[in-house]
Amino acid sequence: MILYDFAFRETFAAIFMVAGAIFFIASAIGMLRLPDFYMRIHASGNSETMGCMLSFIGLIIYEGATLTSLKMAIIFIIVFLANPIGSHILSKAAYKSGHKMWTLKDLRKEEDEDADLHH
Repeated sequence: MILYDFAFRETFAAIFMVAGAIFFIASAIGMLRLPDFYMRIHASGNSETMGCMLSFIGLIIYEGATLTSLKMAIIFIIVFLANPIGSHILSKAAYKSGHKMWTLKDLRKEEDEDADLHH
């Protein structure tokens, strides 16, 4: 019976960790593909927080009720609070310093430049 419980716990933990990995991958893709700083900070802040949450929940489930899982929960809470605050501070500082936002006009300008290059 204990073997069955451990296999179930491992499977449940793996589901959470895979879901966390999916969010981390989405964050990385967003950092590479999005056009400006504000969109990139949004993608990284939201996806990394969710990925961290799911990964830590999976690790806590895998570890069980131990001192190590308590430490992981404390680290998770710190990251859960600090990551959105850090993202907000970075974007606010960029806005106040005059960092340019991407607009649809920029897209049209890029498309026109690409069209000129291909003709």
